[in-house]
Amino acid sequence: MTGFVSFVSSGPGDPELLTVKAARLLGQADAVLYDDLSAGDLLALARPEADLVSVGKRAGRPSPKQDHVSRLLVDYAKTGQHIVRLKSGDSGVFGRLEEEILALAEAGIPFEIIPGVTAASSAAAAAQIPLTRRLTARRVQFITAADVTGGLPEGLNWAALADPDCTTVIYMGRRTFPALAARLMAEGLPADTPALLAEAVSQPGQKIERFTVQTLAKTLEGSGPGQPTVIIYGPLMEVPPSA
Repeated sequence: MTGFVSFVSSGPGDPELLTVKAARLLGQADAVLYDDLSAGDLLALARPEADLVSVGKRAGRPSPKQDHVSRLLVDYAKTGQHIVRLKSGDSGVFGRLEEEILALAEAGIPFEIIPGVTAASSAAAAAQIPLTRRLTARRVQFITAADVTGGLPEGLNWAALADPDCTTVIYMGRRTFPALAARLMAEGLPADTPALLAEAVSQPGQKIERFTVQTLAKTLEGSGPGQPTVIIYGPLMEVPPSA
């Protein structure tokens, strides 16, 4: 028997930011393999009799290895059931989707991918700003600032990252941002470039703070993993005070 896998993107955590299709598939699945950031209220949408299996990863915490997650996904699908693989944010953005797709393809198991709201757009919306600006930020780039060891990745395009006319979104960069910022400023990015720190976006503990690249680097020196964090820097719109 061969089952079917739906990779469902859960968005940043608020169930109301799920797509209609994502909510429907959650309610139909025989089993849900979910990320740590896709737990909580989202799982209430699953059928009461569905298997709920945590396979999430969090920085600095014990987590299942990726090959174990991929094997578990294949094993569940081989039972002939409809499996939802619930992934945080948008599954195609720094979500290790490729490894799981390849495991399913090698096992001959069909699948589909349901896109979702990624952390970049979620954070910008929470801060009430656009990611692009017509005259000053016509380009957006997403990067991850942590490799498998937790350090800065090798081979970053420093010229692109130091472009003052681009909006740059950093995933998984809380601990490495001080080192990243030092290199960016050495590459010519102005120290007073606006920066935004967004924590636990769309969740009860949401926190949005504005800095410059330099002051944010100082703020984050020596910080631990903390809440799920997105950092945005570039020519960010200033929100006028409400009347």
